Amino acid sequence: MNGILWGKFRRFVRKPGAFLITTIICAVFAFLLGSSSFTKVEIPVFAKNTSNAEAIVQELNKSDSFQFNLIAEKAVLQQIEDGKSDLGAALANDSYTIYRAADTETTLAVNRYLEKYYQNRFEKQQIINNAQDKKEAETKVEAMEKEPLLPITFAKSQQQSSYDQSLQALFGFTLFFSIYTVANTVVEILRDKQNGIWDRFILSSTSKTQLYLGHLFFSFFLGYMQIMLIFLIFRFGTGVDFHGNFAVVFGVVIPYLYAIVALTILLTGLVKTVSQFNAFIPLVAVSFAMLGGAYWPMEIVKSDFLLLLAKFVPVTYGMELLKRGIIEGAAPMELLFPVGILMLMGTVMLGVGIRLIERRHV
Repeated sequence: MNGILWGKFRRFVRKPGAFLITTIICAVFAFLLGSSSFTKVEIPVFAKNTSNAEAIVQELNKSDSFQFNLIAEKAVLQQIEDGKSDLGAALANDSYTIYRAADTETTLAVNRYLEKYYQNRFEKQQIINNAQDKKEAETKVEAMEKEPLLPITFAKSQQQSSYDQSLQALFGFTLFFSIYTVANTVVEILRDKQNGIWDRFILSSTSKTQLYLGHLFFSFFLGYMQIMLIFLIFRFGTGVDFHGNFAVVFGVVIPYLYAIVALTILLTGLVKTVSQFNAFIPLVAVSFAMLGGAYWPMEIVKSDFLLLLAKFVPVTYGMELLKRGIIEGAAPMELLFPVGILMLMGTVMLGVGIRLIERRHV
């Protein structure tokens, strides 16, 4: 097995072009799509039965992500109708209404932000109304907001905390392109069988177990190295902080890569030629990325059928591991379910794939 690993490593050093190209493309796409989160999204709004709209908008604009522009109702609706804006909102004293052209990531994020704002506003108003001295209560509430007596940590639900546009793009494209990287190394098994090199290995002292382990370990290592390289570039090159959980990345991608290596082994056993394999990989990679939430968060998907299909896609659980482990800071025990599913998927696909490869004569 060591000889196989050394030979594949030397071949990689001589021709690292495919690895470097996919790594660069992945980093560029993730940066371009994720960078939009660093600029404020403009949201047109109008007042509805309130004279405090300007004060509300001023408080809403404290957000680092959104810029609310107070204009007339007709202008807001016209912008949505003309496609100049994906959504708008009507702001009242104690409620809001969102007008949207479609359910998008921005719509989801704005709705959460407004919901949280109005909830805090309602609680603050209740405290002031129940106080005997309302002016003194208002002063104390404002002082406590600036300097709370005790640090309070609010529990976040998975749906509320798993969205981060920059990390969504980074995680999604990294997992997506890692499929190509792993596939380009696993396909060497099929190429060796076509060229007769596989038969020479079998006739040598190397066992089939060592043959498969050599190919699988190298494919896994290359995929792991690419993912770590991309994340390191974003961590130390662009300043992405990974919510302080960067070390989690080193562990949560392991079960995902295991499942992807097994998936490519299964595809290798299903096809007869390298050209067929190369034709299937883009179809599988793109469809899995779309179903698994690599291109957009799963929270905006409304179709029950698509959500059902997503449960059978490794990318779904890879994204879940990254989001829950990094964005939410979930404990290791909370990640056991997606880890278990990926390990089960990988074991089944690996067993079936190797059996098909052994039975098929190329």
